[in-house]
Amino acid sequence: MHKPLILSDYDITPERGFLTPHDMGAVKLPSAFDPILEAGKRLSDYLCSGRVRYFLNKLPQVDMAAHLPNLDDAQRRILMVHYSFIMQAYVWGEAEAAKVLPRNIAVPFCALADAIGQFPLLPYTAYTLDNWAKFDQGGDITLDNIWVIQNFLDGQDENWFIMVHIEIEAKAGKALAAIPALLTAVDAKDSKAVAAGLKTVLAAWEKINPVFDRMIDKCDPHMYYHRVRPYIHGWKGNPALPDGLIYEGVDKYNGKPQAFRGQTGSQSSIVPTMDALMGIDHSNDPLREYLDELHAYRPPRHRLFIEAVQQRSTLRAFVSASGDAELIDLYNGIVNHIQKFRTRHLEYSANYINKQAKDSEGNPIDIGTGGTPFMKYLKKHRDESVDHLLPQVGAKRA
Repeated sequence: MHKPLILSDYDITPERGFLTPHDMGAVKLPSAFDPILEAGKRLSDYLCSGRVRYFLNKLPQVDMAAHLPNLDDAQRRILMVHYSFIMQAYVWGEAEAAKVLPRNIAVPFCALADAIGQFPLLPYTAYTLDNWAKFDQGGDITLDNIWVIQNFLDGQDENWFIMVHIEIEAKAGKALAAIPALLTAVDAKDSKAVAAGLKTVLAAWEKINPVFDRMIDKCDPHMYYHRVRPYIHGWKGNPALPDGLIYEGVDKYNGKPQAFRGQTGSQSSIVPTMDALMGIDHSNDPLREYLDELHAYRPPRHRLFIEAVQQRSTLRAFVSASGDAELIDLYNGIVNHIQKFRTRHLEYSANYINKQAKDSEGNPIDIGTGGTPFMKYLKKHRDESVDHLLPQVGAKRA
């Protein structure tokens, strides 16, 4: 019998799931970072000027190493938000991609990313998980009660795209919180407790997918492709930066270009956690290799949670062997919701990216922001979800 997983060990809460536990809108920083905060506020103005690098080249090189020991977790996170948006704007904010990130941004940003345990570019964490606050602190994390702290062009489509992901993450909280007890119930062969846990997970999914369906309400496909997506690419697999990006002055890179995968919703830990819990496997091929590589881009404690669930979960085998129609129905209901989520993601990718008119080499319609042939990748994992449905009691396998 394993010890129950403790959510707080993995930076997870029932109310927020993988979202930051901090009130990010109230975080204060030392005055040395005032120019960084000001640049974050003016980023849309700089980008519209067409010479964003002129302004960002003037930023001071903050001695991040000296400040880090005195910065708490919330301060480090909000700095990661602002710095990562600034550096992405520097790379992608003009007609041609920058091949070198100047030392005034690169040196402090890399020190910060190292301290947090993430790669030095815009991660899903900074784009979504830590990049929001509530209007009404006593209210829920819903689309009508949240606002985006940092963005690129500050428009409805960009903010809505981020906000939909935020509410999805919050809605997943109760499903994640049910996992420790569910795994314990499986170990104890307690069918009633397993059913209760599956009902909680299923109820959460019944709230997640309707939120995802709302993406189109205020995020137009054309606007997304031309005004949101250009700034969130990475430099691994992107044709505009085939060799990667040079981080000037960062000793450990020794002046050599570095190739990192860009921000993508596939960096969210919700579906990988569900795959681990439900025993949904993906075949070993180049797309699976990408999935495994993407795992390293998640926050360290979220990675550990996925790995712990994957190592411990025998849920699929337990439900399959139980012969219990209710358990099988609940299990299949969850798998169907995961499949529905993946199908919707595939549909959005087709409409928001694949069907758009390419506007630049760095914003291709057949390569995702993570640097992969995303349509093939999404189709494959959607189909593999369906393959894991369990046969109903009394039904014959095909």
